[in-house]
Amino acid sequence: MTIDRIALKELVEKGSDADLLREMIAFIAGRMMELEVEGLTGAGHGERSPTRINQRNGYRERTWETRAGTVALEIPKLRKGSYFPAFLEPRRASEKALTAVIQEAYVQGVSTRSVDDLVKAMGMTGISKSQVSRLCAEIDERVKAFLDRPIEGSWPYLWIDATYVKVRESGRIVSVAVIIAVGVNSDGRREVLGMAVGPSEAEPFWTKFLRSLTRRGLRGVKLVISDAHEGLKAAAAKVLSSTWQRCRVHFMRNALAHVGPSQRPMVAAAIRTAFTQETAEAAHQEWRAVADRLRERFRKLAELMDEVEDDVLAHMAFPKHHWRQLHSTNPLERLNGEIKRRTDVVAIFPNEDAIVRLVGALLLEQNGEWAVTRRYMTLETLDGLSDDADKPRRIAAA
Repeated sequence: MTIDRIALKELVEKGSDADLLREMIAFIAGRMMELEVEGLTGAGHGERSPTRINQRNGYRERTWETRAGTVALEIPKLRKGSYFPAFLEPRRASEKALTAVIQEAYVQGVSTRSVDDLVKAMGMTGISKSQVSRLCAEIDERVKAFLDRPIEGSWPYLWIDATYVKVRESGRIVSVAVIIAVGVNSDGRREVLGMAVGPSEAEPFWTKFLRSLTRRGLRGVKLVISDAHEGLKAAAAKVLSSTWQRCRVHFMRNALAHVGPSQRPMVAAAIRTAFTQETAEAAHQEWRAVADRLRERFRKLAELMDEVEDDVLAHMAFPKHHWRQLHSTNPLERLNGEIKRRTDVVAIFPNEDAIVRLVGALLLEQNGEWAVTRRYMTLETLDGLSDDADKPRRIAAA
């Protein structure tokens, strides 16, 4: 059980509606099972129908541990075959990966007190190294296949962001960057394209990472969106021959650091006037005008604006329909939040392989969710950005 589940469970139990909430969960789960069984039998409960293909055969009891507490369920049984509700299926890959990482830290004797507490709460005391190895091997194989898969098609936009975690390295605890690359292809679909662990500021690291993506088939990148990691801009230009967009949200934080707290709302509002312009040309003119107005009182801020103008406004050279998604790394915010939540549970990773195992499993699941959702961008608005010769035919077909 993870820390957030424990906290939420305690919160619910303190409220007067805890029993009602559990009853509601049980009712909804019951209805979901009834609907699934109707599909498997071809008829409703007690219904006589010529389309019936199976019969019910009573129920079996099972408890379900939820964030609201323990819920008692009655799972329908079938006369022919078996039935098990989809929402009770075995743990997802990310949950197995989290368990594997915690176990690995524990058996190697490098876990923190919080990890020791988690091990006991999850009933994992007495585990052996061979058990851990088997679980890790199962997850590592899936994650490796996902991260090494071929990248097909053209990918006009690439977002790259970093999350920092702690790992044991040669007897020391060091902070490393977990780099994640997400792209949108010429069909408007969003996918996780890759990840790597290393020092985020070193240009050789960025170059190696981007080249690994191109070796797997990445092509057609027109714009890379990221924070101002030293070395990434040069690597993107060298490896991908692409334009670089500096994340606007991160820039604003850097810019406002040059201003006193009481003056930040005024300065932020002035800078944002450039972002509200209808054309790239008007945005650049407004940007320079704002920098000149601020120069006398905030010289360092004005100099920063002079230096980063082209990078912060780079997205405006692309279709206006895409500006909202392109100006920052915010489209990755939810994914990064989930990664941070899971990695915080571990606290200190026993090695880099454990980082790849847990984060890779999370990325694998997120990629699956994106695959079944609607397009992130429309085919029509991507027309003209793709290097794909088949693009016009796909637009006509859509």
